[in-house]
Amino acid sequence: SKIPIKVDGLKGFTFEELAFATNNFSSTSQVGRGGYGKVYKGILADGTVVAVKRAEETSLQGSQEFFTEIELLSRLHHRNLVALVGYCDERNEQMLVYEFMANGTLQDHLSGKSKEALSFAMRLRIALGSARGILYLHTEADPPIFHRDIKATNILLDSRLIAKVADFGLSRLAPVPDDEGNVPGHVSTVVKGTPGYLDPEYFLTRKLTDKSDVYSLGVVFLELLTGRRPILHGKNIVREVILAHQSGQVFSIVDSRMGPYPSDCIERFVSLALRCCNEETDARPSMPEVVRVLENIWRMGPGSEALSSEPETDAVATKSKSGTTPSSSLLYEHPYMSSDISGTDLISSVVPTIKPRRVSGGPSSGRLQKPESAGEEFPRKRRND
Repeated sequence: SKIPIKVDGLKGFTFEELAFATNNFSSTSQVGRGGYGKVYKGILADGTVVAVKRAEETSLQGSQEFFTEIELLSRLHHRNLVALVGYCDERNEQMLVYEFMANGTLQDHLSGKSKEALSFAMRLRIALGSARGILYLHTEADPPIFHRDIKATNILLDSRLIAKVADFGLSRLAPVPDDEGNVPGHVSTVVKGTPGYLDPEYFLTRKLTDKSDVYSLGVVFLELLTGRRPILHGKNIVREVILAHQSGQVFSIVDSRMGPYPSDCIERFVSLALRCCNEETDARPSMPEVVRVLENIWRMGPGSEALSSEPETDAVATKSKSGTTPSSSLLYEHPYMSSDISGTDLISSVVPTIKPRRVSGGPSSGRLQKPESAGEEFPRKRRND
């Protein structure tokens, strides 16, 4: 029998409401497609613009499994994750309704589909926002989640170009302690992910850890730096950047559309990205370290006081009353980080979060800042300054 679904904080939509919002799921309303099904832009009766993910018949879950998933997604709240608004589970349809991201995917902007190129400051802010979203999934989601399919098309940008991580279709719940309190270090799983972003160690061993997400995020960082796809004309972005770095030619592979940038910030960003993409799992930084390093790079730029004016609710950036960072206490609390486990697949290819809190834009730098609101820049420095 049909299990009625009701989840606190989410709206249960009727099929008719979502059909009306998407012009009866017309092809002109379709804005994407993933492993879960098609994605449509919809306008609700109150004028709210949303993204509607409609499951293909092969992706349908049992009602109980669907309820379990949306109940889990409804508990994930972070300004760098896309917010789940509601759902529909009727007429043999399963749909998830999300806030609509007006500026599309990061891939759209790096591929030149968007009119305005991303400055270095914008790219660094996108990297930091994405890292904070992933850190939240690893250390503050309950239960913790490994994303498993981080890529430039799964990082969406809102109207202010704030990055929000999307698409948990391949997500895997992280491990929990057994009856004796022991926590294995990894999830053994059938390998899923996207070529070019896939952690080579995960591919070989089938062992999924938090460091698998770190690798994929590192590839996204390299895309932000170079503007190139992970695999293009047989060339692998990680290998290409390693070769350029080793030969002292790292600035030759920086995306020319980026405009002026501080060379010392670029060098540190490249170094972090390559550490994330190390073939050895243990040599990669943890997500808390990734966020810390990105924040430090941000502060190196002129006008970096803008960062401190953002509401810091992230695990790494905020100190608790005891003086320790929540991230460090969470790592001790969840010793499975970079280790073994059994978990449950989140079957749908989607994402969650509340509406973003108001934050200041990118770095503002007074006399060094361009007057355009979205065009903040760092000045170019010579390498031997």
